[in-house]
Amino acid sequence: MTAELFPAGTREVLLFLATAGIVVPIFHRLRISPVLGFVLGGIALGPFGLGALVPVFPILSHVALNNLERVAGVAEFGVVFLLFMIGLELSFERLSTMRRLVFGLGPLQVCVCGAALALGAVLGLGVSAPVALVLGTALALSSTAIVVPVLAERKRLNSGAGRTAFAVLLFQDLAVAPLLFGVSLLSSHEVGGIGLGLLLRLAPAIVGIGVIVTLGRLILRPLFHHVASARSTELFMAASLFVVIGTSAITAAAGLSMAIGAFLAGLLLAETEYRREIEVTIEPFKGLLLGLFFVSVGADLDLTRLFADPLRIVEIAAGLLVVKTMLLLGVGVAIKLPRRVAVEVALLLGPGGEFAFVIVNALLAAHVLDPKIGQDLLVAVTLTMIAIPLIAVVAERLGKRLGRRADIAVPVEPPPDDGQSRVIIVGFGRVGRLVSEMLTVHNVPFLAIDESPSLVARERAAGTPIYFGDATRPEFLRRCGLETARALVLTVSSSRVVEQVAAIGRAESQDLVVVARARDADHARALYDLGVTDAVPETIEASLQLSEAVLVDVGVPMGLVIASVHEKRDEFRRLLNTEPSTARVRQSIRRPVPR
Repeated sequence: MTAELFPAGTREVLLFLATAGIVVPIFHRLRISPVLGFVLGGIALGPFGLGALVPVFPILSHVALNNLERVAGVAEFGVVFLLFMIGLELSFERLSTMRRLVFGLGPLQVCVCGAALALGAVLGLGVSAPVALVLGTALALSSTAIVVPVLAERKRLNSGAGRTAFAVLLFQDLAVAPLLFGVSLLSSHEVGGIGLGLLLRLAPAIVGIGVIVTLGRLILRPLFHHVASARSTELFMAASLFVVIGTSAITAAAGLSMAIGAFLAGLLLAETEYRREIEVTIEPFKGLLLGLFFVSVGADLDLTRLFADPLRIVEIAAGLLVVKTMLLLGVGVAIKLPRRVAVEVALLLGPGGEFAFVIVNALLAAHVLDPKIGQDLLVAVTLTMIAIPLIAVVAERLGKRLGRRADIAVPVEPPPDDGQSRVIIVGFGRVGRLVSEMLTVHNVPFLAIDESPSLVARERAAGTPIYFGDATRPEFLRRCGLETARALVLTVSSSRVVEQVAAIGRAESQDLVVVARARDADHARALYDLGVTDAVPETIEASLQLSEAVLVDVGVPMGLVIASVHEKRDEFRRLLNTEPSTARVRQSIRRPVPR
């Protein structure tokens, strides 16, 4: 036994951060989900990887994850934050728009596949019926964490198959909360009948959920309004973490999973103006903690099961793939999905998902599932998830062979990024509001962003599609649909903010229309250097409007005045866009406007 070089828990954190630093860049370059990298990293560092070699090479104890209890508590928050983000994405508007696929195809797939897999668990694995029902439903779920990024990388999210797969995944995410509740009931050992013990267990759960929903509706919006008014990024982050962890603690105290409380908190915040800023704030924590969760899952996988009985593990993995794929295909055909879409969706959603790890580990912790069966299932699910990127390639090619008319027949549902092609207005003061009014007159959809919580609250109450947030953060702009935006309009008075956001918009797309408010001619020139489509200097525009008013008031015909103003504006634009200095612009301003 070797002495510890680091304080307790430090070594595990360092190993995880090193794994993240190595795995994520490599897997991004290979266009493979980092989730698989974290699982594989956990397998390599865990007790059944390097840990198994420690008796032979004691020095490896410093780079092996042999003490998983040190990270288990923190790793659990990965699932908590994932459920929070899922709830945050599930606005009632989205659920309503996608209701046919989400609440039609989604529950049909979960019920049919869950029932078949539960029957297989009873007959093939000898699991009791109540446990088999929860287990079969968990195995019926697919991997949101892998399928959605794979579709995004292959530019398939907007296809018929991408929209349909996302709708099913959306319902599957909703099904996780009741599944976790089912595991809580199983752990009470009173599933044989609904007796007094079960009711006593259910009562605090209902009270806990009621407390979260009631308090959430009353205090969450005022809380974030108060925090946002302080204009402190650190305070906003603290408030976001407080809500996630606080609601999780309430449901844990009520005897439910912490993830259920986080999910409810996400749902309550989904309709607020702070949703997108919260998403951006929480995303790094979710990514790291979820990565730690998958590392712990990989480290806990007993791969000796695969080597000891490879035929059994492969049979379980193949059975899971075949059963889910065939049943998904049948369900798709039954609800009249085009063949191409049905085949592609069935193949994409056939493998198991990350929530199988959550449910199986919860069943093991509740001592209602044989550890040997649980480990076999976890290894088999891991094998199916590793195959998802390859399956996606096969599914796309097979779908193309079945014809190109399938996408047309699929109901037009919004893609997961919630983005139709909108104009994004940064800053909603007098200038931004006037721009929005003109866009509304011409039926051009827009989304506004502002950093004033009181202004955002007031405009949201009036029905304006506006969000609180920092537009100088690229990830926040992407959350607002920058990738699909028709134009980016910058109306804020801060020159620094305008330049930063203009640079972000141009870096996102060379074809994006970027129109910016400029302080003066020098500022306009700097903005054109950054690549904006149009810069509108306040001093020049004020001069042109004053000139127009004077000329009309002294009797010059309106048509001539408007024509000369437009000509002068075009001249300024050419000069600002081409001249190395603004000397000629200033000289041009001093010239009289031709009559």
